[in-house]
Amino acid sequence: MNAIRRHLTAIIVVVMVLLIGALVGPRLVLGPQVDVAAVIQQDFVQTVVASGRVETPHRVDIGVQITGVVRRVPVKEGQMVAAGATLVELEASEIRATLDQAQRAVQAASARLRQVREVQAPLAAQAEQQAQLAYEAARDALRRSESLFAVGAISQTALDDTQRAEQVAAAQLRGAQQQAASAQPSGSDAAAAAAAVEQAQAGATAARARLAYATVTAPSAGTVIARDVEPGDVVQPGRPLLVLSPGGETQLVVAIDEKNLQLLALGLTAQVSADAYPTQQFAAEVIYISPGVDAQRGTVTVKLRVPAPPTYLKQDMTVSVDIQIARRANAVLLPRSAVHDLETASPWVLRVEGHRARRQTVTLGLRSDGFCEVLAGLTAGDRVVPVNSAAITDGAKLRPVLPP
Repeated sequence: MNAIRRHLTAIIVVVMVLLIGALVGPRLVLGPQVDVAAVIQQDFVQTVVASGRVETPHRVDIGVQITGVVRRVPVKEGQMVAAGATLVELEASEIRATLDQAQRAVQAASARLRQVREVQAPLAAQAEQQAQLAYEAARDALRRSESLFAVGAISQTALDDTQRAEQVAAAQLRGAQQQAASAQPSGSDAAAAAAAVEQAQAGATAARARLAYATVTAPSAGTVIARDVEPGDVVQPGRPLLVLSPGGETQLVVAIDEKNLQLLALGLTAQVSADAYPTQQFAAEVIYISPGVDAQRGTVTVKLRVPAPPTYLKQDMTVSVDIQIARRANAVLLPRSAVHDLETASPWVLRVEGHRARRQTVTLGLRSDGFCEVLAGLTAGDRVVPVNSAAITDGAKLRPVLPP
């Protein structure tokens, strides 16, 4: 029995040694199993990815120009309005009364001007003519009196009376001439009446302007994107009541990391998707690159034009933008996860040669979407070790496993 037990124990030990050797032997001889990545070849597009928002080229803050009480607001947020459409209407009964008073003042001043031209001027001209005749008669009478006095036919008293009559007639003629002149279009009475008409008309114009200010209209067609006013509110100049987004070209505003500034150029195309509709894409084009950099965020503002905006696109909607920087046909591509010292001047990888990892310096080109373009150092079909396989170093043994 003891011999049989010793024989069984020896068999068990041999079997365990064989099992351990089967498990550990390949690892000791060939190295550990390591997931590797393949170098591939295909068309490649480098993109700069950023998020931003939708905006029109400008917005218009709508307010009032006079203080008043809001009577009605016939629009709501999101509503499309035509140019000239009423947006806010103020109570205007007092303004209308002021305008009526000003118009009546214009009528009164105009009537006074017509009176000067049609009545006063002809009467003054007639009075001037009568005064001229009276003066000529008094002057002739004085001449006769002077002749008679010279021969002693009349007394000094009679001559003095004739002289006084001539002087009174001359004074009356001068007064009549002045009245006639003032009634002429260039005279003072006519000028005063015309000035009164102009003053009354200016008052009426101001009243009409105030009445027009009581109704706020859309300066152009667009969409009401904000409303901060209700009927009954007391409003005054300087306070925005509505925000209007005028109709026109739709733009996207995005913030690009400043490290990508050298890659950007006007005219680059992009594929865009709204966060609310992630499966639907539309095209855009770079039309503006800010000349300055936001020092706090380290970003550059870029604007893109949307030539055919989808109907679901709304003001201030968040979008994701992939700007296409460059394109390569049949590029050799390497996963970024396999590149050591990626941001240095000498990036390198661990390339699989049989069952060993060998350090290989690479020259990289475009980079995007987790891949790098390989310009030199690798060819399609090569296998490389990911950077996260820290146990694998240059020259180490491994058993490469290519994930499906």
